[in-house]
Amino acid sequence: MTSDVIAPAAVSAEEREALAEAIRDLVTRRADSASARAAMRATPRIDRGLWQTLCAEIGVAALPIPEEAGGAGASFAETAAVLEELGRSLSPVPVYATALATAAILIAGDDEVTAALLPSIASGERIATVCWAGRDGWDRPGVRADGGLLSGTADYVIDGESADLLLVLAGGVDGTTLHAVDADADGVTVTPLPVVDPSRPLSRIDFDEAPARTIASGSDLPGRLRTHAWALLAAEQVGGAAAALDLTVDYTKSRKQFGRIIGSFQALKHRMADMYASVETARSISRAAVAAIVTGDPAADDLAAAAHVYCSEAFARVTGEGIQLHGGIGITAEHDIQLYFKRAHGSAQLFGQPHEVIAELGGRLLS
Repeated sequence: MTSDVIAPAAVSAEEREALAEAIRDLVTRRADSASARAAMRATPRIDRGLWQTLCAEIGVAALPIPEEAGGAGASFAETAAVLEELGRSLSPVPVYATALATAAILIAGDDEVTAALLPSIASGERIATVCWAGRDGWDRPGVRADGGLLSGTADYVIDGESADLLLVLAGGVDGTTLHAVDADADGVTVTPLPVVDPSRPLSRIDFDEAPARTIASGSDLPGRLRTHAWALLAAEQVGGAAAALDLTVDYTKSRKQFGRIIGSFQALKHRMADMYASVETARSISRAAVAAIVTGDPAADDLAAAAHVYCSEAFARVTGEGIQLHGGIGITAEHDIQLYFKRAHGSAQLFGQPHEVIAELGGRLLS
């Protein structure tokens, strides 16, 4: 069973907006900048209380999971709405990582595995993540599979240090295959990595002949999973860009220079108008990519690639402008705008950098 084969329950745009507002209200009540920063310094780097509340009160992990597997029977469009709000707050909770792991299981379409793994993910009982990249990126897995045993190293694993379940893409004689392994299994070593972006925990996970459950999946799994990864990441990037814009507008309304509020200067108004246009265009592209996945549109791959390129560049552009318009305070560790700047540049590296995606799309058009 896959998310774009089984028709999800119909959810209206109004209901989706209500979901986003519920997430925004919950995050506002349960977390602030100080608590988020504290979670970023914790071991593991997660706001465990917020994660449990999001799962228990709103069911964020259950949204794209079919009802027969213990989920809400909605779709990844609702997950994207949640991620946009969490991207706005930079909340250190593993919603994105768990959504990707869920997508991997649904795309594989193994009914037995779906029934065994998804209920505990849906309830929030287990945090899941995807192990994919090798040292050089996502083109070739860093892990090899041989006779049901995994060996090698998965780099850049999102929320790997807080995960209970690992969905591992591994290379082997049969191409790239999918495997499930418990994070505390024999032969698995998780090493949290120092990161420039403290709001995105990354880990290196080493496998030394670790026993794993092989999940039957088609040869198109990596491509389809990357499409989901790009589209969902774009939604999160839109939320971050919108928050950076809001911070900048608020600052320019209060900061005075030459006896005037700096937001009254025409040149700064023009720059913030451009920032707003970038955010809204990114939002449109992001939502188009997610909708294409949910409806099974054949153009989903290209739309997700376009969303990854545009939203990555828009997020970097908006946060860069935000840093400049904040002046000297924008580069201090005490101000939140620098966290969004770091998130923008860090997220652009995930699952293929924009310039690599552009080259790939260009090669496809020329072939």
